[in-house]
Amino acid sequence: MDRFEETMMFKSQGGEASAHEILQQVYSALKEKGYDPINQLVGYLMSGDPVYITSHNQARALIRKLERYELLEELVRSYLQQKKS
Repeated sequence: MDRFEETMMFKSQGGEASAHEILQQVYSALKEKGYDPINQLVGYLMSGDPVYITSHNQARALIRKLERYELLEELVRSYLQQKKS
């Protein structure tokens, strides 16, 4: 039971492209193909199903390079930094 009371800490592994860059590229690819990028990204983040992301411009392959928690971490970081400004 104590295990559930502890806070887990996630650390990104670092890679070729940052989560921020990947999100921007995937957003652009979805927009180019006529999709609503926000809805598609939310669908992917909630389900983990890569079919929400187009394969246009390698967007699907790019987004799968990161764990979903890394993408969420970037989204929360960006949102909170914007709120500070």
